[in-house]
Amino acid sequence: MATAPTRTKTTAAPKAKAAAKKKPKTVVGFPTLDVERSFLASGARLLAGVDEVGRGALAGPVSVGIAVVDLQDHGLLADVRDSKLLKPEDRDRLEPLVREWAVASAVGHASSKEIDEIGIIAALRLAGTRAWFEILAGGVTPDIVLLDGSHNWLSPEVQASLFDAAPDVPACEAPVHTRIKADMSCLSVAAASVLAKVARDRIMVDLHSELPAYGWNENKGYATAAHREVIRVQGPSAYHRTSWHLTGPGDA
Repeated sequence: MATAPTRTKTTAAPKAKAAAKKKPKTVVGFPTLDVERSFLASGARLLAGVDEVGRGALAGPVSVGIAVVDLQDHGLLADVRDSKLLKPEDRDRLEPLVREWAVASAVGHASSKEIDEIGIIAALRLAGTRAWFEILAGGVTPDIVLLDGSHNWLSPEVQASLFDAAPDVPACEAPVHTRIKADMSCLSVAAASVLAKVARDRIMVDLHSELPAYGWNENKGYATAAHREVIRVQGPSAYHRTSWHLTGPGDA
């Protein structure tokens, strides 16, 4: 009696299954000026894109970049995106192109000492105000500001009472609009981030030549394990933010 042939059940190879389950990678597009141009309807023409770098570092300044664009007549700039997505060599290549492309540009800094004295938010405002007045000194007055994030740290703090005296401190008086992840979608803000990142990195490399033990040429003052370990062994330098927990959470 003939027997029916045995059928072997085939299964997909593990690699093939894994490949089938993988989700397609999200491709991050380059920022445009579409969001910026939406402010044309309000009568604005010159817009200042603003972004900061160094906010979470343990050492060195916090830096704020500004790139001004003409909403009525401004082309795109190839390859520019949020500075965190660019290689150091690409940021260095793009930085002079951004300065040439922008109507005006500037970077302001607030030192680690100033951060310790007034706090990080006030230091951001100080660095941004320094950059803002550099723009004004060059003869350019932006109509509006587009700031990365959800909090407007650039404008002066609102007074607690109508009877409080107005602070006699120069400040940005243009209307400020915030946008979460603006550095990902808005070219003016991405350009500002490149300016700020390149300027701050150069400062940290210069400081590294003075104090090479902390490795600032590599970590740029941020909280790597190696950086924290040197602080534990040698203590903080004059360029560290000594009001912060430099050696880790819970440490003095």
